[in-house]
Amino acid sequence: MPDDERRLTRRELLHSAVRGAALVGAGAALGVFSGRGSAGEYVWQIDPDKCMQCGRCATECVLSPSAVKCVHAFAMCGYCEFCTGYFEPELNGLNTGAENLLCPTGALQRSFVEDPYYKYVIDEDLCMGCARCAKGCRMFGNGSLFMQIRHDRCLNCNQCSIAAACPAGAVMRVPADSPYMLRGGDAAPE
Repeated sequence: MPDDERRLTRRELLHSAVRGAALVGAGAALGVFSGRGSAGEYVWQIDPDKCMQCGRCATECVLSPSAVKCVHAFAMCGYCEFCTGYFEPELNGLNTGAENLLCPTGALQRSFVEDPYYKYVIDEDLCMGCARCAKGCRMFGNGSLFMQIRHDRCLNCNQCSIAAACPAGAVMRVPADSPYMLRGGDAAPE
């Protein structure tokens, strides 16, 4: 084979390789950008009906403190004097001494409404997502305290580390236009 034909063949081969690499690169870039668009349409959330309040949300989140916070469905709450999400199950006395409180950070705060009712509010800046209050409320109360991923904090990772570690499979992708869930499958207001 003459040298002219060999160079032409090499050129064609090089030209084809460069064109193929460009197409692969363009396809990869398109895949990355389209993946980002779909991540904005769906967000991670905890199904409160599946959540078993294991406490892994506090330790498995890539953020510290966790993007998972306890939320309170006030419409479900009994406003009890003895709240099983606020107090230890076997408390020394019905007082707000640290030894009687369930929350290790003091994130769940109570205030007197009228005898015998109290209002319970979560200070999300103090909440670390340990789910101790939600577990107490679910076991002995009506479940008005439950865990949710707060989207103003969440990074919306492609693979949520909490979802991977959740033994109940309670962490899932949900539409971004209704990102919060109540018990019973209803969407919660933001």
